[in-house]
Amino acid sequence: MDGALLLLDVDGVLNPVRRSSPRFRRFECVVEGEGFRLLLDPRHGAKLIALRRETGVALTWATTWGERANQEIGPKIGLPPLPVVPIDGDPPRPHGVNLKTWHVAEYVRGRPFVWLDDDLGPADLEYLHGHPGVGDFLVVAVDPRDGLGDAHLDAARRWLTTPRRQISW
Repeated sequence: MDGALLLLDVDGVLNPVRRSSPRFRRFECVVEGEGFRLLLDPRHGAKLIALRRETGVALTWATTWGERANQEIGPKIGLPPLPVVPIDGDPPRPHGVNLKTWHVAEYVRGRPFVWLDDDLGPADLEYLHGHPGVGDFLVVAVDPRDGLGDAHLDAARRWLTTPRRQISW
C-alpha cells in the first residue's frame, strides 16, 4: 500500500516481558547510564524487511526508545536505521489515551498505517478514529508476555495488501 507506515513499538512487542521461546536472545544495553535487559528475536528484522519488500510499507519506530531504537534495537535484529515518530513532552489528551497515541496521530498525516503495540485500548482507538488527519489504520495488539509473532505480521500483511476504497465526501 503506497505511503503506508508500519509503526513498531519495542517493549512488549520486540522485547517481550518473558522469554516465550528459545528464539529470543538476551542482550544488555546501557542508555543514559541505566542498564536494560532485552529479549530480542534476531529473526524479527528479516521478517519485517520481507514485509516491507512485499507491501511497500515504511517501517517506522513508534516507541519511547526514540532514536535509541536505531542504536540499541535495530542492529541487534538486523534492521537498518528507521524513521522515528517523535515522542517528546506530555501533551494534554483524553483520559486513558496512551502518550504515544497523540504523537502518532500528529505524525501520520493521513497516511494509512498498521501499528504493532502492546499497550493500546478502546480510548486510543476512539482518539485515532476522531482525530483529523488520521485515515485508515489497523492496530495489531501484541501480548507483552509473548511479543511479536508471525500471526501479527500476517495480520499486517493482509491489511496492507487489501485494496481500500477511497471515500469522497
